[in-house]
Amino acid sequence: MDSELQIGLIALGIAAVVGILAYNKWQERKHRKLAESTFRSDHPDVLLDEPPRRRIEPSLDGEVPDEQGLEPAGVAPADDPAGDDDQPSGRHALPPIPRELDPRVDCIICIEAIEEIDVPRLWAAQAEQLREVTKAVRWYGFDDGDNLWHPLTPHSSGQFHWLCVALQMVDRRGAIDEQEFRSYTEGVQRVADQFLAVPANMPLRSVALENAQDTDKLCASVDVQVGINLVAPRAPFPGARIRAIAESCGMHLADDGSFHACDAEGRRLFMLSNHEPELFDASSIGELYTHGMTFIVDVPLVADGAAVFDSMMRVAEAMAEALDGEIVDDNRAAFGHEEAGVIRRQIQRIQAQMQESGIPPGGSLAARLFSA
Repeated sequence: MDSELQIGLIALGIAAVVGILAYNKWQERKHRKLAESTFRSDHPDVLLDEPPRRRIEPSLDGEVPDEQGLEPAGVAPADDPAGDDDQPSGRHALPPIPRELDPRVDCIICIEAIEEIDVPRLWAAQAEQLREVTKAVRWYGFDDGDNLWHPLTPHSSGQFHWLCVALQMVDRRGAIDEQEFRSYTEGVQRVADQFLAVPANMPLRSVALENAQDTDKLCASVDVQVGINLVAPRAPFPGARIRAIAESCGMHLADDGSFHACDAEGRRLFMLSNHEPELFDASSIGELYTHGMTFIVDVPLVADGAAVFDSMMRVAEAMAEALDGEIVDDNRAAFGHEEAGVIRRQIQRIQAQMQESGIPPGGSLAARLFSA
């Protein structure tokens, strides 16, 4: 009995000691919290506290959140999803995709690499992996220093964490098909794998092909070249005389074997070609004779098609008078002012349709879409 009483008293003593220690610990913690709340400031230390830096992925629609004061000019503000407790990535926020790209026309993939990718090595890798792709492919590297995308060429140098690659899905040959899409996307994935990089936004096959088909249909509906013919009803036109008159009208003989009329920036407005198989060539035009020539204006590729057509008609009329020729249509019917008025209105309608569709005639996008 005595031993049981002793054991009970010992246990009671131990419990009392533990209770006293726990109470003291609780009091100490309470007072420490009170002191911290008294002296703590709600303002961050501008020297020690660095605001978290978040990364946004390159946008395909070019939309940037309307927030003020988050990033320097020219850089898209970072995403700020509610409740985002992720650690900051430590990388610069990225702007939207390069301005000259258009998701209706381009199949765009952005690639992020942990280690910077050397451009010459990239170029060799993409040439190998995309060799089966038949349409134009363009590469860009994002420079963290100036916050800009830079076009890459076989002669480019440098290293980049972020790359952008774009397949032009539509041109005058038509739209890409499923096989071309697969060759492109799988090739880009293999390029990324070689550099332990990650494609950030692989496009959906169905969306890309639908965009390509829709754009191709639009292009087919406005892809018009207007031609008028200048024919010799009697003796053929001498080449030396053709050259002299064409040059006096402001045209020049180009490497493609045609005379070109260009604007102040050197962009072609219309051209004059031999109606017969032989090309106009500077070395042999003195010996050339032809029974006809054709004036052509490529409607999607000029900014003001009606004005360009009027200018082409004036040159045709001047040459017809100087060469004693006749202006006719493709059926060799006389082509006068009434017929020219009909064509002029058609050109205006076509270019208005292009403008409404977001493809300004004569613009850079039109130049890409209506290339061979």
